Amino acid sequence: MDSKSYIDGYIQRAEKAQQAFEKMSQEQVDSAVRTVGKVVYDNAEFLAEIAVEETGMGNVADKIAKNKQKSKIVWNNLKGKKSRGILDTDEETGITRVAKPIGVVAAITPCTNPIVTPMSNSMFALKCGNAIIITPHHKSVKCSTKTVEMINAELTKLGMPENLIQIIDEHSRENTKNLISSADVVVATGGAGMVNAAYSSGRPALGVGAGNVQCIIDEDYDYREAVPKIITGRTFDNGIICSGEQSVICPDKNFEAILDEFKSKGGYIVKDKAELEAIRGALFQDGKPNRHSVGQSCQKVAELAGVDIPEDTKIIVAVADGTGLTDLLGGEKMAPVIAAYKYSSLEEGVNIARENLEKDGKGHSVSFHSDSEERIEYVGNELCVSRFVINQVSASSAGGSFWNGLAPTNTLGCGSWGHNSISENLDYKHLMNISRIARYMPENHVPTDEELWG
Repeated sequence: MDSKSYIDGYIQRAEKAQQAFEKMSQEQVDSAVRTVGKVVYDNAEFLAEIAVEETGMGNVADKIAKNKQKSKIVWNNLKGKKSRGILDTDEETGITRVAKPIGVVAAITPCTNPIVTPMSNSMFALKCGNAIIITPHHKSVKCSTKTVEMINAELTKLGMPENLIQIIDEHSRENTKNLISSADVVVATGGAGMVNAAYSSGRPALGVGAGNVQCIIDEDYDYREAVPKIITGRTFDNGIICSGEQSVICPDKNFEAILDEFKSKGGYIVKDKAELEAIRGALFQDGKPNRHSVGQSCQKVAELAGVDIPEDTKIIVAVADGTGLTDLLGGEKMAPVIAAYKYSSLEEGVNIARENLEKDGKGHSVSFHSDSEERIEYVGNELCVSRFVINQVSASSAGGSFWNGLAPTNTLGCGSWGHNSISENLDYKHLMNISRIARYMPENHVPTDEELWG
């Protein structure tokens, strides 16, 4: 069977399922959404193990935590929210909003998050009455497929339409191309090539840009509070989270003390030129991430670099020679290695972050540790990213958490800066069509020309 016919079969099954699903009540829809998250929560350990086994990236303990935490915060955010039928009426404007499904969602999911990204995309799609077809990264087909199979088994018990969630079982670029050109909307989470393909599909697309989170420590902030959070974020799942801290930009008056703090918490500090070059060589090949280091431990990175580090090392801190415009260490690193910089003024620190973002991650996220609202607003005004995470672990909070107001997700939009259509976290509302009923408002005041232009 040719690719077009193969994909047409998926689309037809999805359309049939979606047409039945959109007739179901809000309560039935929410029951299905809850089930998707609960399956991942209940099977967090098993799914983490098969993800690490297949992809060879990350570590089981952090993937267990991710499976449990993401399923909880996404469902917590979705439960109780109206997404079907009449949403609300604005008495002042006379507009009534009516929620409608988009139809069939095509989702491209990455090998770095092979369990929770299919989960959250499916939860968002179903919340709005849609069907979804997932095309997983070729390195994570088995674990992503198993996740969908386990979810579907539980949805069947609820009496949900068959084929509400499907996953492509024959992976190829041609199949993905035909899928994204046939669905009603495309959600692309992964490499730049796939995201660009989604935007070129001829269908509405929601994609995300590269991550390279710049972490700035304010000069008067207690760095002993910040350093453990930065280590947690940079090392989580062996550094493959797009929202994980990538560079630590420090006030020069505390720079050596901050490095000592990293060292006391399991950091290996790299200043020697030869060691720096060896670490670069382990992380990058021809300017791109070295696949042998992606999602690996500090020990594996050091082994690839030929550098001896203590067995209990948690993070490698590399004192970079320059920003990402001249030093690869200022770009995105897919392992528990962080670049360190020092600044003499916050303006200089912000400029270091800006130049690193020009290399990778423009539009994504910045982490700032500060107690000064004035300086927080300064940083927020100066840098072109979609989210600023204040005094938190960026890796586990930029994608939403119980302790901030960002929408919980695994797909983080980067705005036009990152060549994306949204500059916020992907949420269920992005997979919803809204009809607006506009009433005649005869009492509305019409300004005179003098009122308008005078």
